[in-house]
Amino acid sequence: MVKFDVEGGQNVEVSKKIKCEKPLVRQLEIMEEYTETHKKYASASKERREVECLKVIYPQMFRSIEDSDLIAGRLDFLPIGFGTVTSVGGVGHYCVFAKLRAFQKEIDELGTEYHERVEALYKYWLDNDLKTEYCRRTLTETTVGRFIDVNYPLIATARLSGMMLDYPKLLDNGISGLKKIISDKMASDPENEFYITSLECLDICTASADYLREQAEKQLAELPDGNEKRRKELRRMADVLGKIRTAKPETFHEALQLFWLYALLAGVINYGRLDDFLGPYLAADLESGRITEEEAYDYIRSLWTMIENRRTTVNGRIVVGGKGRQHPKEADIFMRIALKVCKDCRYVEPQFTLRIDKDTTEETWQAALDAIGAGATYPTLYNDEVNVPAVSYGMRVDEETAKRYVPFGCTEFVLWGQSTGTPNICINLLKLLTIYMNDGIDPVDGQNKTGDITPRKMSEIKTFEEFYEGYKELLDYYMDLSADAQYSSYEIMNEQVKFLFTSILMDDCIERGKALLDGGVKYLGGTCETYGNINSSDSLYAIKKLVFEDKKVTLTELCAAVKANFEGYEDIRKMCLDCDKYGNDLDTADGMANDLYEFVSKGIRNQGIEKGMQYFLIVISNNSLNTEWGIKTGASPDGRLSGMYMNPANNPQGGADKNGPTAMLNSLCRFDAKYHAGSVQNIKFSAGMFKKNRSIIEALFKTYFKKGGCHLMVTVVDSGVLEDAVVKPEKYPDLIVRVAGYSAVFVNLDPTVQREILSRTLYDERNSLK
Repeated sequence: MVKFDVEGGQNVEVSKKIKCEKPLVRQLEIMEEYTETHKKYASASKERREVECLKVIYPQMFRSIEDSDLIAGRLDFLPIGFGTVTSVGGVGHYCVFAKLRAFQKEIDELGTEYHERVEALYKYWLDNDLKTEYCRRTLTETTVGRFIDVNYPLIATARLSGMMLDYPKLLDNGISGLKKIISDKMASDPENEFYITSLECLDICTASADYLREQAEKQLAELPDGNEKRRKELRRMADVLGKIRTAKPETFHEALQLFWLYALLAGVINYGRLDDFLGPYLAADLESGRITEEEAYDYIRSLWTMIENRRTTVNGRIVVGGKGRQHPKEADIFMRIALKVCKDCRYVEPQFTLRIDKDTTEETWQAALDAIGAGATYPTLYNDEVNVPAVSYGMRVDEETAKRYVPFGCTEFVLWGQSTGTPNICINLLKLLTIYMNDGIDPVDGQNKTGDITPRKMSEIKTFEEFYEGYKELLDYYMDLSADAQYSSYEIMNEQVKFLFTSILMDDCIERGKALLDGGVKYLGGTCETYGNINSSDSLYAIKKLVFEDKKVTLTELCAAVKANFEGYEDIRKMCLDCDKYGNDLDTADGMANDLYEFVSKGIRNQGIEKGMQYFLIVISNNSLNTEWGIKTGASPDGRLSGMYMNPANNPQGGADKNGPTAMLNSLCRFDAKYHAGSVQNIKFSAGMFKKNRSIIEALFKTYFKKGGCHLMVTVVDSGVLEDAVVKPEKYPDLIVRVAGYSAVFVNLDPTVQREILSRTLYDERNSLK
């Protein structure tokens, strides 16, 4: 069995988690109760074991209602429990071993008798944690590593990220209506465990609403005289919880509360097209006078705060605008208020997303630019004119279905209510290139990482085409590994759990009587995050130009130079740096980037379809992993030094774009979007330039989208502020920047990530807008 560190990091965590509300001893008791329940139902069906374990957690893991809350529902998470993602808790029946060890050290201070109790839990879950089982069966010595072990060219995990549920089904029917739908199906299949336990999950919803209603009633009884505003809020909250425990919602508050409660219980951390889902309730309340516009703003801001407090870092997607909405007029009312909230809050989360198309109004454009110009870094902009037909092709669905696309995380797409798209695989294209150029040996640690492939000898290669084909052979081998590892994650998760809450609100689970990964979901898809794309294509172009066209160096000389980290080869490095680079609207470098992109994206897609998935598409992704993986990646022929961060997603390496923002955006829209399921594309302006040239920048963005740009994320920051924040972080506790598919507080980022962000070109008065 391959050795791996079960206590190693398993996700990007930038935001500081809110400390668990319960005393340490009570936390331990709950984890022990959960573990005993897991043992007790070991021989039962996976559905039965899951629902019984869920009853241990809910509703007792709900936190207290806070004074500013207008809807109820905050959750604590323990090192042991049940979930869908590592951002909150863990996956399936989970143990986060590093957090359990930290908990053990903390509770040891209360008495030595607790130490062995925690140790017993640790030992039990070594054999029962879902992700650990996946790692045992999937990881290899040299090719596939544990997410996020950056010593490997490919890393893999088991999780169910990005699920966007069919909330209209929930809101249109309520808890009782959903029970009737399931009961009607169950009439012809009374022994179906999925149906039986799904009904019990809906009972948990009712119990949780009752629990939170009792909290609101208790706070109401204890509220001092004189605070009539809060009294009214708590009274309304309690009444709403009493209503939605069974009945379908009729008001905006009721719809918002039911949606939020279910999302928490399902463990999902992205929320989808809330403008279309909640807009009709909001519009009706405003029209009838049940609430004022100011109250509507307060409700949406309260939701923003609840999402921010979950601290999932890269998630919390709320999507507004675009094609395919069923209630566009009412949805626009929600969108308009939400854009104001976005501008005013400037939170790291939710990842507020605006889908634009040819019908997007100028009013909406201006509201979005207002928020971006204020430094919110949101909304992120997605181009439906490009993305809808692209999703139709990539996911193999009709265009009407493709209008259901929603981004999550670092911009991966799924179809809300209909598909999985979890990115359980990440591949480092640049690390593979450095390995290939070093006869299969990773120059960072000296290990052979070519698996079953025997790489071509550099000394025997005579043409660029031969060199490129050899690299493609290695990439193709790793693409096979990627599809296998992705599909295996679904198989192993399905062996262990059924994700009942999620399955209830996903087509076609109820219709088929099967859980999500058990054949229930309409479209079983997946995504593979790629890193170092542009460093790799720039390196390929440098090899083509310097070695095979201009013959300034031999291939063996260039290989020796990168292996030596260019020490003693400074002249060769200068030639590498001087070669054309992607991001400058040059056919040379951009053409090479597109060629590599199409090879990888088409190959991944084909491998996934052959494996049995509806789709398996690359995501040109970025988070801090481009920096972390860069630290463990050798020098490359684009002139990048060993250990240096890699380029961020579909953007050029920091500082490589020299021809201004127009040229850079022209390079970004080179790639045909139909071959990927999302591509992170960032641009950064100084506050002064953005304000002074706002109309020009708006025209620049619109032209970019007309040329085929699929997506854009914009940071507006004062010149010199980021540099000052590195030196004096205490002055900038709320400075938000785009890292990649997500935003973060700049001073909370690792210094290596800060340096990568600083390296990106800041377009200011010194740069031309041509």
